[in-house]
Parts: sequence; C-alpha cells; structure tokens
Amino acid sequence: MKYKQLTREQRYAISLGLKEGKTQKAIALQIGVSASTVSRELRRNKSHCVYSYSLADEMSRERRERLPGNRKIPSAIEKEALRLLVEEDWSPMQISGYLKRKGYKISHETLYRRIRADFSGELASHCRHKMKYRRHISRLCPTKVTNIPNRTSIRERSLETDGTRFGDWEMKAVSLPRVVNRLLFSYRSKGVKTITTDDGGEFACHELIEKKLRATVYFTDSYCSWQKGAIENANKLVRQYIPKGTDFNTVSDRFVMEIQKKINRRPREKLGFRSPKEYFFEKWEQQKRVV
Repeated sequence: MKYKQLTREQRYAISLGLKEGKTQKAIALQIGVSASTVSRELRRNKSHCVYSYSLADEMSRERRERLPGNRKIPSAIEKEALRLLVEEDWSPMQISGYLKRKGYKISHETLYRRIRADFSGELASHCRHKMKYRRHISRLCPTKVTNIPNRTSIRERSLETDGTRFGDWEMKAVSLPRVVNRLLFSYRSKGVKTITTDDGGEFACHELIEKKLRATVYFTDSYCSWQKGAIENANKLVRQYIPKGTDFNTVSDRFVMEIQKKINRRPREKLGFRSPKEYFFEKWEQQKRVV
C-alpha cells in the first residue's frame, strides 16, 4: 500500500480539532485516516508543543525535499553533465566528482539512470563499457621470461611504489630506449623514480633507460596485467576511440593527438577528480621547489 501525505486541508482539520478538544481518534475518523497517522503527524510537526497547520505543512514539504529521490537536478547542471558525457566521454563517476569540485551536486547513479532511460543507446555508446560488464579473475603466474638479462622483478619493488607516489611510471610496448629517454629526460631525478613494465622484448635494453634516467625499471610477472593496472586502464580508454583490429594506416596523427588530449583532461577519482595533466604539473612544480 502506497503511503499518502496529508493535505493542507487535513492538517487544518487536525489543528481545528485540537482547539475544540477532540481526541486523536475522533480527528482521524473525521479526516478519513488512521489514529496512528494523526499521532505521527503531531509527533513530527509540532513546534514548541503547539501544532500549527501552516508550519506543519511547510516542515513536511522541507523534509520531503531533503530525501535523495525527491531532489530535482537543475536543468543547467544536467545539461553540463550530459555534455561532458557526450563530448568528453567521461564516466558518470568522473562527471559527478568533477562537478562536485565545482560546487554542483549530481550523483553518478542519477547519471546512470539517465543513460539507461535513453533507449536509443546514444548515451551508452559514450561509456567505456557501453553499459556491458565482464568479470575477470586475476591469477598470479610465475614468470617464464629468460630473454631479458638483469631484469628486476616487481616482487622486489618497495611498498611505497603503489601508484600514488609522484614519479612512479608504468609503460608498455615502447620499441626503443631512446624514445623513453627522450620523453622523460626532462623529468628525471625528481619526476621519474621508477618505471614498471611487462616482459616484452622491447624492454631488453632496460639498463640503458635506468642509466640515462637514474631510475629503476621493474618487470611484472607473466599474465599478470593487473600488476600495472594504470597502463591497462589507459589502454581501455584508447580502445574507446581505436577498437581492436583497426588499421593504423587509417588513423591520422591529428586524431591520435585529440585522443591524447581527451584522456589527459579526464578527471580521475584516484587523483581527487583532478585530471592527470592538472595533477602532474601541480606535483612537478612542487618537486621543483624542493631543494
């Protein structure tokens, strides 16, 4: 049975009945509700032991508005949230966290409901998983790699290298050490402390990277992609724009740069819903000031 709120007229009748000295049971019979409803109304909406129908009606309305399901999202906020979803391809969690930093409140669940209500599938197409999920089971397999001399296993990595410390990098499939050195040389010492990668043969010359950047290169175990989750997550973000099987001869450099900018602008929950670009240069400026 669905609960019905008392109307303003019924509250006026309760107020009038109390002034006439009627019992709660008699008042309930008069307005067509149970005696417990009248009792609850007086318990909730009395002010300083006095029942005022107008004040009771206002208190009840304010209480309903405080409930999460009854809050109306301003159209401007909803419009901005949908723009970030469609144009920037941000997830509902990223949108919610980003807008919260700006002083606007909208739940990620509200956005998911909005996406599910769109039967055209247009909004869902901008979600990374297209609203379809698969569960993966992580397994720890001992490494079998023997073609990389003097490799340092991830098992030797210190506990502070957990992905939250500035200067810990993850990489995958870079063909030449000089490419890595060129990209990261400006940030060596204070900006590059460790590099974690997989067992691909492209990192067989890891000692050249370690010498040039003065950082330690760690190698994950075989078939354990979750040990470098940040880079695997980045790969999935790229797959939103370049699906598997795409012929890279058809992908322009300009399009790749657009993808790079979009991903670097995305807010991340792990970074307090700041973008990677914003977080990196903020931390880099702090490191430069440290003597």
